[in-house]
Amino acid sequence: MELNTKVMGHRGAALLAPENTLASIRAAASAGATWVEIDVYLIAEGGLVIFHDDQLDRCTNGSGVTREARPTDVAALDAGGWFSQDFVGEKVPTLLEAIECIQSLGLGLNLEIKHDTADVDTIVPAVMAMLRDHWQDNDKLMISSFNLAALQLCYDIGDQRHLAPLYEVIPEDWAEQLASIKAYSLNCDYLNLTQEQAQAIKAAGYKLLCYTANDPDAVAVYWAWGMDAVITDDPTRFAFLSNQQ
Repeated sequence: MELNTKVMGHRGAALLAPENTLASIRAAASAGATWVEIDVYLIAEGGLVIFHDDQLDRCTNGSGVTREARPTDVAALDAGGWFSQDFVGEKVPTLLEAIECIQSLGLGLNLEIKHDTADVDTIVPAVMAMLRDHWQDNDKLMISSFNLAALQLCYDIGDQRHLAPLYEVIPEDWAEQLASIKAYSLNCDYLNLTQEQAQAIKAAGYKLLCYTANDPDAVAVYWAWGMDAVITDDPTRFAFLSNQQ
C-alpha cells in the first residue's frame, strides 16, 4: 500500500462536526481529507458502533457504561446535540453504516479498535469479519489500536491487513512489537516523539503517523523528520498540503 495522503481526519473531523458520526466523516471529506480515522467500540449483544469513550455521557444524551449499552438503546441516542444545534438528531453509527458512508465518499479508513481489556476475541473477529464482508479496497484500509494483542489477533486472522500500533509514548521495544505483526505504520502522539525516534522508525521501513495535530506550526519540523501524515481534528488547517498528496 502507498499511503496517498498527508492528512487524516480524526474521529471524522472532530472540530467541524460531532466526533465519530457520519456527519463528522462527511465534514472531513468536505474539508478535503481523503482518509478518516474513527473508533470502533464493542457494546452489548455483540454490537459494533463508532464511539470513543467508556461512558456514553460526553458525546450523547445518554449515560452509563458504553460496553453495557444495547444496540437498540444506542440507536435511539442523540450524538449531535452536545456539539451544536445544527447536529441535533445525529446518531451513533454502527460500524457497517460507517463503512458504507466512507466508501461512498471514496475515502480511506484508519479504523482504531477501542478495547482496553485482554479478551480481544470478543471484538477482533467480529470487526475483521465485517471488514472482510463489506470493505472493498485493502489499500484504503488501516487498522490501528493501542492494544497490541488486538492487532496480533488481527494479524492472525488476516495477515494481509495494514496494521498500525498506537503509542502515547513509544516503548523501547517498538521495533520488536511492529515486527511481530508485520506492521505497516507506527502511529503516535506527536508531543512525545523525538527526532531520533522518528528517523529510526523511518529507517526501519515503516510509515509514521502523528496524532492529534491541530496546529500546522507545531509539527512543521516533523515532515523533515520523516512524518508521513498527521491525524487532525480539523483538516482545513492542513489544506495547504493537499496539492502535495
